[in-house]
Amino acid sequence: MEPANHFTVLRRYWRLLVGCTLAALVVGWLLTPTGDTVDNAKWKCKVAITPVAGAGDTVRADQVLSYAQGSDVATAAARQLGIADAAAVIARRTVTADSAQMLSIATTGPTQQSCSDLAAAYSAAIIKGFSDESAKSAAETVKKLQAQADAQQKQLDDIQQQFNRSSAGDQPKLQPKLTAASTSLTATLTAISKLQNGAQTDAIQQWGSIDARQSAGNLLSSPSRSVRLGLAVALGLGLGVVAALMLSRMDTRLRTRNAVEEGFNLPVIGEVPQLSRRLRRLREPLVRARPSDPAAEAYRSLRSTLLLTGPDALGRSAAGRTEWERAELAPRRLADPAPVVLVASGSSGDGRTTTVANLAAALAETGREVLVLDCDFRHPQLHAHLGVGGGPGMAELLSGEQLGELDELIRPTNVAGVSLITGGNTTAYPAALVLRAAEVLRRARRYADVILVDTSPLLHANDAYDLVQHADAVLVTVRSGNVTPEQADRVAELLSRTGVPVAGVALLASFGPAGRRRRSTAGGGPAAPGGRAALPRAAAPLSPSPPPSPDRGTERGAERTAPSWARRDALAPGRNGTGAAGPGLHGHGHGPDAGAADGDPTGAALLREAEER
Repeated sequence: MEPANHFTVLRRYWRLLVGCTLAALVVGWLLTPTGDTVDNAKWKCKVAITPVAGAGDTVRADQVLSYAQGSDVATAAARQLGIADAAAVIARRTVTADSAQMLSIATTGPTQQSCSDLAAAYSAAIIKGFSDESAKSAAETVKKLQAQADAQQKQLDDIQQQFNRSSAGDQPKLQPKLTAASTSLTATLTAISKLQNGAQTDAIQQWGSIDARQSAGNLLSSPSRSVRLGLAVALGLGLGVVAALMLSRMDTRLRTRNAVEEGFNLPVIGEVPQLSRRLRRLREPLVRARPSDPAAEAYRSLRSTLLLTGPDALGRSAAGRTEWERAELAPRRLADPAPVVLVASGSSGDGRTTTVANLAAALAETGREVLVLDCDFRHPQLHAHLGVGGGPGMAELLSGEQLGELDELIRPTNVAGVSLITGGNTTAYPAALVLRAAEVLRRARRYADVILVDTSPLLHANDAYDLVQHADAVLVTVRSGNVTPEQADRVAELLSRTGVPVAGVALLASFGPAGRRRRSTAGGGPAAPGGRAALPRAAAPLSPSPPPSPDRGTERGAERTAPSWARRDALAPGRNGTGAAGPGLHGHGHGPDAGAADGDPTGAALLREAEER
């Protein structure tokens, strides 16, 4: 996907982007404390504690660790720093045993000084507290050993007296007892001496100085509420972009020019940009209400394409006609009736009615008289777009309720040069109203230069399929993102079976560029310069095409044979089998026969022959 298409996708899913961003902003607001807090982890300090020399055999790291993690040490350190809440001190320190003879105390703080002070206070509290506990424990042990020493001393005195009173022959027997008692007393007195000496000094000490370092903070750990909300917005926007691209990948609806051409196997002859909400609320053709709008120019471009590639009758202009030519207009229309352009769509909401109204206004700008027939009996809306009220119309005419002349039903609109026959108000079933469509369309050709017909969606009702066989050309409308490839293929298949030439597709609500156009030459068309295959002109006059074969008519990718715009002329009386003009037709091919054209220059014979036909 090209960068331009990425921006188109993001523009299409802008509501999803806004929703994800707002959701992330709300979550960030709720999870972030009010205001900016103090970063207690900006600085980190570390200090080690080991037993003093000679106390390694009596001081164990697990004992010191258990004592250091108690609340008494935290309370003492908080008291030393003047902090009332000991829990705040506990939250800023971590005590671990690096080895059997070394503890490590890590503290955090917003500044280097506060961090170092906490580490020093915690180290001093551990040393003093543990030393006091050790001295207290040693005093209790000394007391017990002193009582034991007294007992041993008394026992030694008793043995000594026995030794002194005994005879020279009995003294060797008492000597071992006297020696053992003396040894036990000496050991007890030695232990008492060591404990008394140890109690006079600290049992543990600080090893080295305090190591202070500034922590490597980042935006994610920033306590600033504004920074965190900014990160939440960026995260929400990123998630929205990812979700939009994933939805675009999963969405198979036709949105771009290339996708529409591949889906319908028809050229896109007009692209109308996306309209703003204000313009979509207009109840009149955009070509008339906002003539300088880009969308109005797009409809004029669609009109120009139809005029340049359409049948000869469509290319005739009414501009500059004299009074005599206007007086002779009716008989000339009988001899050379106006072309009928059926505007169809696959689904509802494809902008079919809007296209009919704007295309009629664009054709009227060229001086042509346009008659619009509203044959959408299920949801008629053309009268609202062209400023015409309710009343009898096509429904009454096709059902036989209104059998008068068409000029009694033709009503002027708010666009000069455009007239309308409304959909009507009959309650008959819509599918039964098209049975007399051929006769009505034949009569309607005499009242304008161009006939535009609006119908029901081709895939939702059978009305359009019954009407299309009476038209000279079909224009398909599709709104970007409203049709799937399967629906487009079905519409193309139905139209190919009718044999009526299809001018192309008008793509509405186009968001932007569709990327590089890729053309396939599978259809047999010559390749254009630059490696792109040229699309065949839909309006090129061709001889009548045979019906498609069963194995190719509906096959995707196979060449679809489509009759030309001039199919009606090629089949008109006076044509030979090759489609060349017969004698007396002046090479035009629209007259009923040569004799009538040459023998009655006033057009009376043409009137009679056209009425009989």
